[in-house]
Amino acid sequence: MLLTLLFIGAAQAQDVRYVSDKQFVPLRSGAGSDYRIVHRGIPSGTRLKVARTSSNGEWAEITTDRGTSGWIRTQYLMQEMPAQNKVDAAVKRAAEATAKSTALGNELSALQAQRAELEGQLDSNGSELGSVSEELAQLKKISGNAVQLDTDNRRLVLDSENLRSELEMLKAESQRLQDKLDSEEFLNGALAVLLGVIITLVVPRLWPKRRKSSSWA
Repeated sequence: MLLTLLFIGAAQAQDVRYVSDKQFVPLRSGAGSDYRIVHRGIPSGTRLKVARTSSNGEWAEITTDRGTSGWIRTQYLMQEMPAQNKVDAAVKRAAEATAKSTALGNELSALQAQRAELEGQLDSNGSELGSVSEELAQLKKISGNAVQLDTDNRRLVLDSENLRSELEMLKAESQRLQDKLDSEEFLNGALAVLLGVIITLVVPRLWPKRRKSSSWA
């Protein structure tokens, strides 16, 4: 009954508090020093939630962020974080900020070195691009000359074929003329032989024969 009456007067609203500068504060199972200790030392600056307080206001039922529950004297509770914990937190944040700043400085240095390297590569690529452009221009020129040479070569091949055809025609005409000449020479030779035969056979008959002188004359 006493416990029931004690708890009836307890506050119902939860409130966020912090353990005071006392190094370690014991946590009990009930609102009184005669209750057993469920945790031997809540460190200073520990954040916790107050579920309710006893009727006399000397004890408060709390729960830490890690889920530990129990009763603690209200004299060890503060609404704000202790100054030492604030200092420690500030020092920790400063150390983290310094480490972060150092990391950012190193990253910045690495980025600057990378930028310088990229600028060097860009300059090198620019020079290489100029060389490639010049080579491309030369290749275009050579390609144009090659196209012209190919056109001239095709024209020469066509002219050569035409000349070869004309040469074949001239050879054929020469052979025809040679054959004609040989035929004419053969005919002329045959006519000459025939004429010689005719002359040999006919001419003697055309000359008058001498009369033989008679011994009686």
